[in-house]
Order: sequence, then structure tokens, then C-alpha cells
Amino acid sequence: MNESIVGRAIKNKLVSVSFYNPRDFIKAPKNNYRPVDDRPYGGGPGMVMRAEPILKAIDKALIKIKRNKKAKVKIINFCPSGKKFDTAYAKNSVKKYTDIILISGRYEGIDARVNKIFKAEDISIGDYVLTGGELPAMILVDCMSRQIPGVLGKIESLEENRISSSEFYTRPEVLEFKGKKYKVPKVLLSGDHKKIEEWKQKSK
Repeated sequence: MNESIVGRAIKNKLVSVSFYNPRDFIKAPKNNYRPVDDRPYGGGPGMVMRAEPILKAIDKALIKIKRNKKAKVKIINFCPSGKKFDTAYAKNSVKKYTDIILISGRYEGIDARVNKIFKAEDISIGDYVLTGGELPAMILVDCMSRQIPGVLGKIESLEENRISSSEFYTRPEVLEFKGKKYKVPKVLLSGDHKKIEEWKQKSK
């Protein structure tokens, strides 16, 4: 969060990120162990994150957010079976909401009552399972931050707003590696912008 484009966006106060640890909302017993998970009702493998500490963490985040009376809040829970996240979702979310709460679950997931109470939306970043929601949260922060004016400097820097291809070349014009020469496609050296744009479209 402190590096590159997102780091600069936070430093320039274009983006703000706060963290709330569910363990902080559990009274520590004598052994100082504060469990946020428990066995699932109905049996099954793994553990489930308890509702109470997550609800309290969300509540605390909402108290801070709602100091701004114009705040529009969206709550997202990461789940492999959730709606697929993409750039269109990121753009729409940034336009509609001032604040987004990301629930980064672990283990088998979180108690379903959290979603019901706060009307959280299940979101998936892909057809695979991760250890927890921390990586998906970072992906959403990165992707959504790019949609905020000023974060990239120029709006033209957004890849989806310009003609781009899957192939890119830079200097040198002729690259030598292990006795072989690899050249930049001639069309990119031609100066003919129409042909270059056509090449980019074909190589998308």
C-alpha cells in the first residue's frame, strides 16, 4: 500500500485506506488469545469466522465514515462463489460510492449473518481459492484507485481508455541474445500512425 501508484495516491490524499482487525474487538482472556473463528454448525471441515468481531469492526469503520453526511457506502465480502470482479465493476463502484468496506475473511469464510445484517455483496476475483481476503482486497484497492481522477496523472494512462496491444517494444531496435537477433516490428518504426493503430488492434 505504500508503494508505486497506490502509495502516491495515499500520500497525496486522493485515496485513504484504514485497517480494522477483528481481534481488536474481542476481550482478551488471561492467556491473551482472542479467537475470531469457531467450528461450523452442521459439521464440515475447517473453521468459520465468527460474526461478532467482524460486525463490531464494520460498525467502527461506519462510525468514522458517517462523519461525512454525504457518504455513500458499499460493503464487499470476498467469496469464491461471488460476482466476478472486473474493471467495469471498479469504475461503477468509484462513481457511485465515496467509501468501500472490504471484508477480508479467512478459513472457510465468515458467518453468513454478517452479509445479511450489513447487506454485503459477495465478490470473487477469479476462479480459484486463496488463503484469505487480503490479496483480493489489495487488487480492488489498486484497480479502483486507478479510476480516481488525478491518481494516474493523465486519464489517457488508463489502458482501457486507449488502443493497446498485448505486445510492447522499446529500445534497442535490434536485441541480441545468445547469438540470435530479435527485431522490433517494422510497422512500429514506420511513423505511419494509421498503420500502427491497425497493428495494435490486430495484436490485442
